Amino acid sequence: MITRRNMLLGTASLSALPALGNATQRDVLRASAIRQRIAPEPYAETDLWSFGGSFPGRTLRYKQGERLSLDLVNDLPAATSVHWHGIRIDNAMDGVPGLTQPAIPAGDTFTYDFALPDAGTYWYHSHLQTVEQMERGLYGALIVDETDAPDVDRDIVLVLDDIRFTDEAQVDPEFDGFFDRSHGGRIGNVALVNGKIDESFDVKRGDRLRLRLISAANARIFELSLQGMSAHVVAYDGMPLIAPQPVTETFPLASAQRMDLIVDITDDSDAYLIQYERDGGYAAVHFNVSGGSDTTRPTPDALPPNPDFPIDLANAETLPILIAGGAMAGLDHAMYKGTRMTGRELAQENMFWALNGQVGRTDTPMITVSKGQTVRIGMANDTAFPHAMHLHGMHFAQVLADGTLGPLRDTILIESQGQIEIAFNAHNPGDWLFHCHMLSHHAAGMGSFIRVI
Repeated sequence: MITRRNMLLGTASLSALPALGNATQRDVLRASAIRQRIAPEPYAETDLWSFGGSFPGRTLRYKQGERLSLDLVNDLPAATSVHWHGIRIDNAMDGVPGLTQPAIPAGDTFTYDFALPDAGTYWYHSHLQTVEQMERGLYGALIVDETDAPDVDRDIVLVLDDIRFTDEAQVDPEFDGFFDRSHGGRIGNVALVNGKIDESFDVKRGDRLRLRLISAANARIFELSLQGMSAHVVAYDGMPLIAPQPVTETFPLASAQRMDLIVDITDDSDAYLIQYERDGGYAAVHFNVSGGSDTTRPTPDALPPNPDFPIDLANAETLPILIAGGAMAGLDHAMYKGTRMTGRELAQENMFWALNGQVGRTDTPMITVSKGQTVRIGMANDTAFPHAMHLHGMHFAQVLADGTLGPLRDTILIESQGQIEIAFNAHNPGDWLFHCHMLSHHAAGMGSFIRVI
């Protein structure tokens, strides 16, 4: 099996191990500049920003029903914030500067304190200047364990990312490039798992693993497959499936999406998580198999459900959204109607994307609904690029062609020229951001918000 070492820069190491969140007293999470080796010698260590002194940031781990209570201490040379991606929390704790909280200035501290109602795989990341701050390393995994967790031999977090390196193995400092903002977003030239170019684990034949996949990529859509193991998907974006679904082919993981897999190691050689590039597949994660047995495991049980908020399609408020703009759309596209500038003027401002003709977030929500109301959003992507649309504060389900509902998610991929309908119960009061998680697209205009009163 070809490994990423053949294609990229070589091996790397992480010096800091994940630590557990403290659910009984206030924790401290420090945002600071660090240096960490990603590229092998003779390259220098890479200058990064970090939550908790490592890249990725310190893994925070709690039990369902506990509280996350911590002081975010900002030792960075810039303001920042923390968004707790996928957790259904109080609006004031959502971490969006200008919408739910002020930015946290350099040298200041902000207290995040909220309950954790949902078990599952989540993550946290900066929500200020996100193209730059996430690329520099400001993100980490947030794991909320079920009270009745599945019976597995190991529980493994896999944070997938790509990073754009200079020839000196430093983060490329161009974060607002015209091409990235108007095309597919910032795509890195080095792919990483858990901050490493080559990630590996020692396992045994017959082991049952829980793999928690998290995409922290700025814009890349990972195309993945599994080799040497049988697998079932048990959750998307932290939300358990009603019944585990077998994995039989290649599957995508878009920016900000998560996927929980229960896998059984079936080969007595080695097993792999494979990522596909233009020139073929490469081992993103190598599972070194040694020993074990031919034990056949039963199909895994479904995970315990999280709190449910029923979706009432028959009595829903509806919101159609046209996604428009970007390169190859023409500078005078109809997307710019209703804005104060022409298409060419917007391009000069490095703004390219719109939702329903509106470029960027204003003080007016896309829709205002009452708490408990079901909302149906029909999206049409009239652009040349895919988009990973993310709703804060609540999970939605895709409305399928037969009128049934797909799995709950908080981020959904809509392909170029595609159409998707989603629906959710607006159970969580507040102003909730709705935006493309291809971060350059959001920065260049593709973001608004939904108000629940």
